[in-house]
Amino acid sequence: MADSIKLGIVGARGYVGAELIRLVAAHPRFELAFVSSRELDGQRVADHISEYVGDLRYTSPDHEQLPALSADAVVLALPNGKAAACVASFDAAGVDPGFKQPVIIDLSADYRFDDSWYYGLPELTRTRYAGQKRISNPGCYATAMQLAIAPMCDALDGPVQCFGVSGWSGAGTTPSDKNDPEKLRDNLMPYALIGHLHEKEVTRQLGHPVEFMPHVAPHFRGLTITANLHLSKAFTHTEVVARYRQHYSGEALVDVIDAAPWVSAIANAHHVELGGFTLSEDGRRLVVVATEDNLLKGAATQALQNLNLAFGLEEATGIPSSPVGAT
Repeated sequence: MADSIKLGIVGARGYVGAELIRLVAAHPRFELAFVSSRELDGQRVADHISEYVGDLRYTSPDHEQLPALSADAVVLALPNGKAAACVASFDAAGVDPGFKQPVIIDLSADYRFDDSWYYGLPELTRTRYAGQKRISNPGCYATAMQLAIAPMCDALDGPVQCFGVSGWSGAGTTPSDKNDPEKLRDNLMPYALIGHLHEKEVTRQLGHPVEFMPHVAPHFRGLTITANLHLSKAFTHTEVVARYRQHYSGEALVDVIDAAPWVSAIANAHHVELGGFTLSEDGRRLVVVATEDNLLKGAATQALQNLNLAFGLEEATGIPSSPVGAT
Protein backbone atom coordinates (compact mmCIF):
# COMPACT_ATOMS: atom_id res chain seq x y z
CA MET A 1 0.00 0.00 0.00
CA ALA A 2 1.35 3.42 -0.98
CA ASP A 3 2.34 5.81 1.77
CA SER A 4 -0.05 8.61 2.67
CA ILE A 5 0.73 12.16 1.60
CA LYS A 6 0.54 14.63 4.48
CA LEU A 7 -1.46 17.78 3.77
CA GLY A 8 -1.78 20.94 5.84
CA ILE A 9 -4.44 23.64 5.38
CA VAL A 10 -3.86 27.19 6.58
CA GLY A 11 -7.09 29.15 6.99
CA ALA A 12 -9.37 26.14 7.23
CA ARG A 13 -12.40 27.86 8.78
CA GLY A 14 -13.63 29.40 5.52
CA TYR A 15 -16.05 27.84 3.07
CA VAL A 16 -13.30 26.66 0.72
CA GLY A 17 -11.20 25.23 3.55
CA ALA A 18 -14.19 23.21 4.71
CA GLU A 19 -14.79 21.86 1.20
CA LEU A 20 -11.15 20.88 0.89
CA ILE A 21 -11.28 19.00 4.20
CA ARG A 22 -14.27 17.03 2.89
CA LEU A 23 -12.42 16.14 -0.30
CA VAL A 24 -9.24 15.13 1.52
CA ALA A 25 -11.24 13.01 3.98
CA ALA A 26 -12.35 10.80 1.08
CA HIS A 27 -9.05 10.82 -0.84
CA PRO A 28 -7.18 7.50 -1.05
CA ARG A 29 -3.70 9.01 -0.58
CA PHE A 30 -3.93 12.41 1.12
CA GLU A 31 -4.11 12.66 4.89
CA LEU A 32 -4.54 15.82 6.95
CA ALA A 33 -1.41 16.69 8.91
CA PHE A 34 -2.82 19.93 10.34
CA VAL A 35 -5.63 22.41 9.81
CA SER A 36 -5.18 25.92 11.15
CA SER A 37 -7.81 28.39 12.29
CA ARG A 38 -7.49 31.02 15.00
CA GLU A 39 -11.24 31.06 15.57
CA LEU A 40 -11.54 27.28 15.92
CA ASP A 41 -8.23 26.64 17.71
CA GLY A 42 -8.49 23.53 19.89
CA GLN A 43 -11.81 22.31 18.51
CA ARG A 44 -12.19 18.92 16.82
CA VAL A 45 -12.36 19.01 13.05
CA ALA A 46 -14.97 16.23 13.12
CA ASP A 47 -17.29 18.46 15.15
CA HIS A 48 -17.42 20.91 12.25
CA ILE A 49 -16.95 18.65 9.21
CA SER A 50 -19.08 15.54 9.56
CA GLU A 51 -17.33 13.79 6.67
CA TYR A 52 -14.03 13.84 8.54
CA VAL A 53 -13.35 10.90 10.86
CA GLY A 54 -10.59 11.26 13.42
CA ASP A 55 -9.42 13.23 16.43
CA LEU A 56 -7.50 15.96 14.60
CA ARG A 57 -8.05 19.41 16.09
CA TYR A 58 -7.75 22.86 14.62
CA THR A 59 -4.56 24.64 15.66
CA SER A 60 -3.26 28.17 15.34
CA PRO A 61 0.48 28.03 14.57
CA ASP A 62 2.45 31.18 13.83
CA HIS A 63 3.73 31.54 10.28
CA GLU A 64 7.24 30.73 11.45
CA GLN A 65 6.06 27.41 12.88
CA LEU A 66 4.51 26.08 9.67
CA PRO A 67 7.66 24.50 8.16
CA ALA A 68 8.22 22.45 11.33
CA LEU A 69 4.82 20.76 10.90
CA SER A 70 6.38 18.53 8.23
CA ALA A 71 3.56 18.46 5.69
CA ASP A 72 4.25 17.21 2.17
CA ALA A 73 1.89 19.87 0.85
CA VAL A 74 0.37 23.03 2.31
CA VAL A 75 -2.73 24.77 0.99
CA LEU A 76 -3.05 28.46 1.85
CA ALA A 77 -6.78 29.23 2.04
CA LEU A 78 -6.31 32.83 3.14
CA PRO A 79 -7.71 36.19 2.03
CA ASN A 80 -5.82 38.15 -0.61
CA GLY A 81 -2.66 39.73 0.75
CA LYS A 82 -2.07 37.19 3.54
CA ALA A 83 -0.07 34.46 1.81
CA ALA A 84 3.33 36.16 1.63
CA ALA A 85 4.17 35.77 5.33
CA CYS A 86 3.56 32.01 5.14
CA VAL A 87 5.58 31.65 1.95
CA ALA A 88 8.43 33.64 3.49
CA SER A 89 8.59 31.18 6.37
CA PHE A 90 9.11 28.28 3.96
CA ASP A 91 11.69 30.30 2.02
CA ALA A 92 13.59 30.92 5.26
CA ALA A 93 13.43 27.24 6.22
CA GLY A 94 14.81 26.35 2.81
CA VAL A 95 18.17 27.83 3.79
CA ASP A 96 18.70 24.57 5.66
CA PRO A 97 19.85 22.04 3.02
CA GLY A 98 18.14 19.27 4.98
CA PHE A 99 14.70 20.90 4.74
CA LYS A 100 12.34 19.38 2.18
CA GLN A 101 10.18 22.08 0.64
CA PRO A 102 6.51 21.09 0.52
CA VAL A 103 4.23 21.75 -2.41
CA ILE A 104 2.47 25.03 -1.65
CA ILE A 105 -0.87 25.84 -3.24
CA ASP A 106 -2.12 29.39 -2.79
CA LEU A 107 -5.87 29.88 -3.23
CA SER A 108 -5.66 33.68 -3.10
CA ALA A 109 -4.74 36.04 -5.93
CA ASP A 110 -1.35 36.84 -4.41
CA TYR A 111 0.79 34.80 -6.84
CA ARG A 112 -1.40 34.57 -9.94
CA PHE A 113 0.71 37.21 -11.65
CA ASP A 114 4.06 35.75 -10.57
CA ASP A 115 5.76 33.81 -13.37
CA SER A 116 7.84 31.85 -10.86
CA TRP A 117 4.63 30.12 -9.72
CA TYR A 118 2.78 27.56 -11.83
CA TYR A 119 -0.72 28.83 -12.66
CA GLY A 120 -2.86 25.78 -12.08
CA LEU A 121 -5.85 25.63 -14.41
CA PRO A 122 -5.11 22.05 -15.49
CA GLU A 123 -7.42 21.88 -18.51
CA LEU A 124 -5.49 24.77 -20.08
CA THR A 125 -2.07 24.79 -18.38
CA ARG A 126 -1.12 21.23 -17.36
CA THR A 127 1.47 21.04 -20.17
CA ARG A 128 3.33 23.85 -18.38
CA TYR A 129 3.65 21.86 -15.18
CA ALA A 130 7.21 20.65 -14.73
CA GLY A 131 7.37 19.72 -11.06
CA GLN A 132 7.00 23.23 -9.63
CA LYS A 133 6.38 23.23 -5.88
CA ARG A 134 4.68 26.65 -5.89
CA ILE A 135 1.22 26.55 -7.45
CA SER A 136 -1.24 29.43 -7.74
CA ASN A 137 -4.88 28.34 -7.90
CA PRO A 138 -6.95 30.39 -10.39
CA GLY A 139 -9.86 32.55 -9.32
CA CYS A 140 -13.36 31.08 -9.49
CA TYR A 141 -14.69 33.53 -12.08
CA ALA A 142 -11.37 33.40 -13.92
CA THR A 143 -11.68 29.62 -14.28
CA ALA A 144 -15.13 29.81 -15.84
CA MET A 145 -14.21 32.70 -18.13
CA GLN A 146 -11.05 31.07 -19.46
CA LEU A 147 -12.76 27.75 -20.13
CA ALA A 148 -15.59 29.57 -21.93
CA ILE A 149 -13.25 31.61 -24.14
CA ALA A 150 -10.20 29.41 -24.76
CA PRO A 151 -11.52 27.28 -27.66
CA MET A 152 -12.16 30.44 -29.70
CA CYS A 153 -8.99 32.37 -28.80
CA ASP A 154 -7.51 32.16 -32.29
CA ALA A 155 -10.66 33.63 -33.82
CA LEU A 156 -11.42 36.58 -31.53
CA ASP A 157 -11.87 40.10 -32.84
CA GLY A 158 -11.82 42.71 -30.09
CA PRO A 159 -12.36 42.41 -26.33
CA VAL A 160 -14.57 39.69 -24.88
CA GLN A 161 -17.33 40.89 -22.54
CA CYS A 162 -18.26 38.66 -19.60
CA PHE A 163 -21.32 39.25 -17.41
CA GLY A 164 -20.97 37.30 -14.18
CA VAL A 165 -23.28 36.44 -11.29
CA SER A 166 -22.11 34.56 -8.20
CA GLY A 167 -23.63 33.30 -5.01
CA TRP A 168 -22.65 35.18 -1.88
CA SER A 169 -20.28 32.47 -0.62
CA GLY A 170 -17.80 33.95 -3.11
CA ALA A 171 -17.48 36.97 -0.82
CA GLY A 172 -16.06 34.82 1.98
CA THR A 173 -16.96 34.78 5.66
CA THR A 174 -15.86 38.30 6.64
CA PRO A 175 -19.12 40.30 6.91
CA SER A 176 -19.83 42.73 4.07
CA ASP A 177 -22.71 43.91 1.91
CA LYS A 178 -21.80 41.19 -0.62
CA ASN A 179 -22.47 38.32 1.80
CA ASP A 180 -25.32 39.83 3.79
CA PRO A 181 -28.43 37.74 2.94
CA GLU A 182 -30.77 40.52 4.04
CA LYS A 183 -29.21 43.11 1.72
CA LEU A 184 -29.13 40.57 -1.10
CA ARG A 185 -32.71 39.45 -0.69
CA ASP A 186 -34.60 40.07 -3.97
CA ASN A 187 -31.50 41.89 -5.17
CA LEU A 188 -28.62 41.69 -7.64
CA MET A 189 -25.59 43.61 -6.45
CA PRO A 190 -23.06 44.89 -9.03
CA TYR A 191 -19.49 45.64 -7.93
CA ALA A 192 -15.98 46.31 -9.35
CA LEU A 193 -17.43 46.77 -12.83
CA ILE A 194 -14.11 47.88 -14.35
CA GLY A 195 -10.66 46.57 -13.47
CA HIS A 196 -11.72 43.58 -11.36
CA LEU A 197 -8.76 41.36 -10.48
CA HIS A 198 -10.25 38.41 -12.38
CA GLU A 199 -10.52 40.62 -15.47
CA LYS A 200 -6.78 41.26 -15.31
CA GLU A 201 -6.07 37.60 -14.55
CA VAL A 202 -7.98 36.27 -17.55
CA THR A 203 -6.60 38.93 -19.88
CA ARG A 204 -3.07 37.97 -18.83
CA GLN A 205 -3.57 34.22 -19.11
CA LEU A 206 -5.37 34.24 -22.47
CA GLY A 207 -3.27 37.03 -23.95
CA HIS A 208 -6.46 38.75 -25.06
CA PRO A 209 -8.47 41.61 -23.52
CA VAL A 210 -11.46 40.59 -21.44
CA GLU A 211 -14.01 42.95 -19.89
CA PHE A 212 -15.72 41.56 -16.81
CA MET A 213 -18.81 42.80 -14.98
CA PRO A 214 -19.42 40.84 -11.73
CA HIS A 215 -22.57 40.73 -9.62
CA VAL A 216 -23.65 38.98 -6.41
CA ALA A 217 -27.03 37.27 -6.13
CA PRO A 218 -29.04 35.98 -3.13
CA HIS A 219 -28.13 32.30 -3.62
CA PHE A 220 -25.28 30.79 -1.58
CA ARG A 221 -23.08 28.92 -4.08
CA GLY A 222 -22.55 28.63 -7.81
CA LEU A 223 -21.69 31.18 -10.48
CA THR A 224 -22.64 31.83 -14.08
CA ILE A 225 -20.76 33.67 -16.81
CA THR A 226 -22.34 34.89 -20.05
CA ALA A 227 -19.49 35.59 -22.46
CA ASN A 228 -19.95 37.74 -25.57
CA LEU A 229 -17.31 36.96 -28.22
CA HIS A 230 -16.81 38.94 -31.44
CA LEU A 231 -15.19 36.74 -34.09
CA SER A 232 -12.76 37.48 -36.91
CA LYS A 233 -14.68 35.28 -39.37
CA ALA A 234 -18.09 33.67 -39.68
CA PHE A 235 -18.78 30.36 -37.93
CA THR A 236 -21.72 27.98 -38.02
CA HIS A 237 -23.27 26.59 -34.85
CA THR A 238 -22.01 23.13 -35.79
CA GLU A 239 -18.43 24.41 -36.15
CA VAL A 240 -18.52 26.17 -32.80
CA VAL A 241 -19.88 23.20 -30.85
CA ALA A 242 -17.38 20.90 -32.54
CA ARG A 243 -14.55 23.21 -31.45
CA TYR A 244 -15.64 23.09 -27.82
CA ARG A 245 -16.21 19.35 -27.79
CA GLN A 246 -12.82 18.69 -29.36
CA HIS A 247 -11.02 21.16 -27.06
CA TYR A 248 -12.41 19.49 -23.93
CA SER A 249 -12.50 15.92 -25.18
CA GLY A 250 -11.46 13.65 -22.34
CA GLU A 251 -11.68 16.37 -19.69
CA ALA A 252 -13.50 14.84 -16.72
CA LEU A 253 -14.42 18.20 -15.21
CA VAL A 254 -15.70 20.10 -18.27
CA ASP A 255 -19.09 19.23 -19.75
CA VAL A 256 -20.09 20.74 -23.09
CA ILE A 257 -23.87 20.72 -23.41
CA ASP A 258 -26.36 22.13 -25.89
CA ALA A 259 -28.65 24.21 -23.70
CA ALA A 260 -27.55 27.17 -21.63
CA PRO A 261 -26.59 25.71 -18.23
CA TRP A 262 -28.40 26.80 -15.09
CA VAL A 263 -26.51 27.85 -12.00
CA SER A 264 -29.01 25.98 -9.80
CA ALA A 265 -27.88 22.71 -11.39
CA ILE A 266 -24.16 23.23 -10.72
CA ALA A 267 -24.27 23.68 -6.94
CA ASN A 268 -22.21 20.95 -5.21
CA ALA A 269 -20.90 19.67 -8.56
CA HIS A 270 -17.19 19.44 -9.31
CA HIS A 271 -17.22 20.30 -13.01
CA VAL A 272 -17.84 23.28 -15.27
CA GLU A 273 -20.74 23.27 -17.73
CA LEU A 274 -20.43 25.14 -21.03
CA GLY A 275 -23.39 25.62 -23.33
CA GLY A 276 -26.04 27.90 -24.76
CA PHE A 277 -23.91 28.50 -27.87
CA THR A 278 -25.72 31.22 -29.81
CA LEU A 279 -24.51 32.96 -32.99
CA SER A 280 -25.61 36.17 -34.65
CA GLU A 281 -27.06 35.98 -38.15
CA ASP A 282 -23.71 36.81 -39.74
CA GLY A 283 -21.93 34.15 -37.64
CA ARG A 284 -19.41 36.62 -36.25
CA ARG A 285 -20.77 37.08 -32.74
CA LEU A 286 -20.95 34.17 -30.31
CA VAL A 287 -22.50 34.00 -26.85
CA VAL A 288 -21.41 31.20 -24.50
CA VAL A 289 -22.67 30.43 -20.98
CA ALA A 290 -20.50 28.79 -18.30
CA THR A 291 -21.53 27.66 -14.83
CA GLU A 292 -19.50 26.23 -11.93
CA ASP A 293 -19.62 25.84 -8.19
CA ASN A 294 -17.34 28.65 -7.02
CA LEU A 295 -16.29 26.72 -3.90
CA LEU A 296 -15.43 23.50 -5.76
CA LYS A 297 -14.14 23.68 -9.35
CA GLY A 298 -13.70 27.37 -8.64
CA ALA A 299 -11.44 26.64 -5.65
CA ALA A 300 -11.24 23.40 -3.59
CA THR A 301 -11.72 20.85 -6.38
CA GLN A 302 -9.23 22.65 -8.56
CA ALA A 303 -6.74 22.69 -5.67
CA LEU A 304 -7.15 18.91 -5.41
CA GLN A 305 -6.56 18.57 -9.16
CA ASN A 306 -3.33 20.50 -8.72
CA LEU A 307 -2.30 18.42 -5.72
CA ASN A 308 -2.89 15.22 -7.65
CA LEU A 309 -0.85 16.59 -10.54
CA ALA A 310 1.99 17.63 -8.23
CA PHE A 311 2.25 14.17 -6.66
CA GLY A 312 1.97 12.20 -9.88
CA LEU A 313 -1.54 10.91 -9.24
CA GLU A 314 -4.33 10.66 -11.78
CA GLU A 315 -5.75 14.17 -11.86
CA ALA A 316 -9.32 13.25 -10.93
CA THR A 317 -8.32 11.04 -7.96
CA GLY A 318 -10.64 11.67 -5.04
CA ILE A 319 -12.95 13.97 -7.02
CA PRO A 320 -16.55 12.72 -7.12
CA SER A 321 -17.96 12.31 -10.61
CA SER A 322 -21.41 13.53 -9.62
CA PRO A 323 -22.74 16.34 -7.43
CA VAL A 324 -22.43 15.86 -3.69
CA GLY A 325 -25.67 14.34 -2.44
CA ALA A 326 -26.90 13.58 -5.97
CA THR A 327 -29.19 10.61 -6.35
